[in-house]
Amino acid sequence: MKYKKLVSAMALGAAVTVGLAACGGKKDDGKKSGDTKQEDVSQFPIEVSNKEKAKEGGTLEVAVAMDTQFAGLFVTEFYENNYDAQFMLPSHEEIFRSDSNFETTDGGIVKKDIDVDKKTIKLTITKDAKWSDGEPLVAEDLIQPYLVIAHPDYAGIRYGEDFTNVVGVEEYHDGKADSISGLKKIDDKSIEITYKEMNPGMKQTSETVWSSAMPAHIFKDMPVKGMESSDPVRKSPVTLGPYKMTKINQGESVEYTPNEFYYGEKPKLEKIVMRVAPTNSITEAMKAKKYDMVLSMPTDNYPSYKDIEGYEILGRPDLAYTYIGFKLGKWDEKEGKVAYNPESKMANKELRQAMAYAVDNNAIGEKYYHGLRQAANAMVPPIFSEFSAKDLEGYTKQDIEKANKLLDDAGYKKKDGEEFRRDPKGEKLEIKFASMAGGETAQPLAEYYVNCWREIGLDVSLATGRLIEFNSFYDKLKNDDPEIDVYQAAWGLSADPSQSGLYAPTASFNYTRFESDKNTELMNNIDSEKSFDTEYRAKAFKEWQEYASDEAFVFPTLFRDQVLPVSENVTGFTWAYDAQDNPWASIGLTK
Repeated sequence: MKYKKLVSAMALGAAVTVGLAACGGKKDDGKKSGDTKQEDVSQFPIEVSNKEKAKEGGTLEVAVAMDTQFAGLFVTEFYENNYDAQFMLPSHEEIFRSDSNFETTDGGIVKKDIDVDKKTIKLTITKDAKWSDGEPLVAEDLIQPYLVIAHPDYAGIRYGEDFTNVVGVEEYHDGKADSISGLKKIDDKSIEITYKEMNPGMKQTSETVWSSAMPAHIFKDMPVKGMESSDPVRKSPVTLGPYKMTKINQGESVEYTPNEFYYGEKPKLEKIVMRVAPTNSITEAMKAKKYDMVLSMPTDNYPSYKDIEGYEILGRPDLAYTYIGFKLGKWDEKEGKVAYNPESKMANKELRQAMAYAVDNNAIGEKYYHGLRQAANAMVPPIFSEFSAKDLEGYTKQDIEKANKLLDDAGYKKKDGEEFRRDPKGEKLEIKFASMAGGETAQPLAEYYVNCWREIGLDVSLATGRLIEFNSFYDKLKNDDPEIDVYQAAWGLSADPSQSGLYAPTASFNYTRFESDKNTELMNNIDSEKSFDTEYRAKAFKEWQEYASDEAFVFPTLFRDQVLPVSENVTGFTWAYDAQDNPWASIGLTK
């Protein structure tokens, strides 16, 4: 999958209750939209300003702002959400490094050599890397992820087109072969992968070429069935990063100590402690100097913490977007693909478009995120400057009149004396909307969307009657809970902006279950060998984004920026995407 992190869409501004209750984006106090100070993330520092030499030892206290427990799947092949990813930062290390364009460099643990004509990629271990138990990183560790993810008993969510593109994977997955013919060990430090088709995402540091190793000496003889519940996944992971997970308090905290076998810069700290911290109390915790760093910090209440003494705020564009999705079918486990239902409740394109026009994400983004969220016009965030459809208007402007006309023309009519529209067959239409719990503002935002849709005559209410806890929410999407018709969620993206990992018919992440020949054709163009030509790929991206916007099987709501509060006592840390050395190796404390 190119998109591996499930992200909470919540932590939206408390002011939503007052300012957007009427769906028009007008504030009761008469202030204009421009009265809210707009921040520019490009002006934020990307690394800490403290340049003092780190003292030896000390404990770095880190919070992850979240309103649920972490799932605790601490192996890259199995984890599913961004919260687990945060807890893996000090201890896990990807095998590649990338530049400012997210293209793989030679600076990582593994070097990537692409031969487009031969349809092969050679991976060579170039560092004297060892696992946290002292075992050296070897070629088998580069092959092991494929043997797990492509196995018939694999219970994770990453098996899809990135893997079936490897020669022999499908035969192995179907039980017709005991090995994957397209994976060849050259020597102890290098392998060759043979592909059916080459695509330009292979140049990026993304899952188009799997970007993590897996310790074969731990997993090669372990049954894949049930592996996700094993101790090496949940209790005692063996990792490549500068720190190792020493103590895991399930769902609550993780303690890390230095990995004595780390190949790079020797870690400075005696210990790192990373804890779950509720979003509604994280600002007070910062004022009390409880944490040296806060990951996944909400941006809705940015003014409440931006000037807290003793911290500086790092910032960067997020490789993510928030969206509204429509359930249009189910997952066919036997076929390993979506089963799109053209007769499903939300299958009418005009209905979906009307719901998109009914909301004012521009007002939410501009007014309540202080410039740190922006209304999303397309499916590719602007950080991918070559491929984002900048000229596409999308659904950034609320248009109630247009929404009503779309519904009228599509046959969604009210009967005399009724409050809500019926479907084109004249039957009552009840739409269930699922949204995640989390923080004080999740409920007001969900109510805002519901009220906007009711304003255009649609009978929308919350699925289950309430907001849904993060992990349960994604379980319901994955299992196609029949009570969900529409949902709000978010995706954390990898370095390749191709959408095939989300919306291809064989992608298990395709939670909408939408499929069409045209959609598949346009996505295939993006990932085709022709798209090694950047100009061709940019055009292919534009065509797909225009099509996706028109079909509106999802509509993006907000592009996101990230902020990272860091204590002024922290030194040696950068948050840059193109850092060539692991910043968790160099991080330290000066007091």
